Amino acid sequence: MRKPNMDIRRRWIQVVLAGCLVLTALPASAEWFSRDEAIMGTAVRVELWRDDAAAAQADMAAVMDEMHRIDELMSPYKPASELSLINREAAQKALPISLEMYNLIARSLEFSRLSGGAFDITFSSVGYMYDYRRHIKPTDAQIAKALPGINYRHLLLDPAAHTIHFTRPGMRIDLGGIAKGYAVDNCIAILRKRGVTNAIVTAGGDSRLLGDRHGRPWMVGIRDPRKRGAVVAVLPLANTAISTSGDYERYFVENGVRYHHIIDPKTGKSATGVRSVTVIAPEGIITEGLTKSVFVHGPKDGMALIESYKGAEAIIIDAHGNMTFSPGLREVSGGAASSAGPPKKP
Repeated sequence: MRKPNMDIRRRWIQVVLAGCLVLTALPASAEWFSRDEAIMGTAVRVELWRDDAAAAQADMAAVMDEMHRIDELMSPYKPASELSLINREAAQKALPISLEMYNLIARSLEFSRLSGGAFDITFSSVGYMYDYRRHIKPTDAQIAKALPGINYRHLLLDPAAHTIHFTRPGMRIDLGGIAKGYAVDNCIAILRKRGVTNAIVTAGGDSRLLGDRHGRPWMVGIRDPRKRGAVVAVLPLANTAISTSGDYERYFVENGVRYHHIIDPKTGKSATGVRSVTVIAPEGIITEGLTKSVFVHGPKDGMALIESYKGAEAIIIDAHGNMTFSPGLREVSGGAASSAGPPKKP
């Protein structure tokens, strides 16, 4: 088992100490600004510190513009998006795609290899048949027919020509498991270039934090998977990324079975054994890729994956409501991570 990451521990201790400091000599006009929109099928929020209201509004507009741009490029629901074009044509030929799309898909395949296929953007070969709002799911026969299309190894990228090709008919991809993490990373990079030093950008369960909350840590709550509005843990964070994936985000229950959007690539059905996974790491694209991987693997193998990934920490809530911290969080949980109740032991 790897030792708790020392950088993570130092950062958390520094953050907690920073929270005890008294702020002085702040500009009289400086304040927090925030903006919310519904983009990418989820709630998007930006909050930042600025001493100029006009600059703050321009900063927040730049964030929302980037979110809309990524949505237009990567939405599987927009017929004109590049992702929709890929799903229509990549099985017929090697399709040239933008460098941005190529790089994100290539990064997705890295998580597929890392997780042994637990993370697989070709899950959409079956996943597109689920409609959680209308309580529609594919039959076992439909899943069996489409399941061979779920296999990242049949997605071929040509690094020289920047093309993508599906070698199996019926294959589809969906970047919903990594695009929001990519988007919050991009937005923080934009804010940093614009001179912002303290901000948070959130897209659904994915957040990227720039700096701290002006001398204090950002206090990020982990939702109780079964009690709306309740939290099971509160984490003090700064200058990092955090993602939570849960079986309560898009789901319906039928005959006592919960059908949710995190699909196990091996079965084409909703992954079982976990209610939610929260991952902390330097980048949103890492946290989002790891949350899905851990969720599909389950508590034991999922935590082993986290322990093998340098710089990542996690909280897993299993199917029985038991909460497990990764080693680095256990080391500091007495002072840095507080829980709404004592973590249950498996």
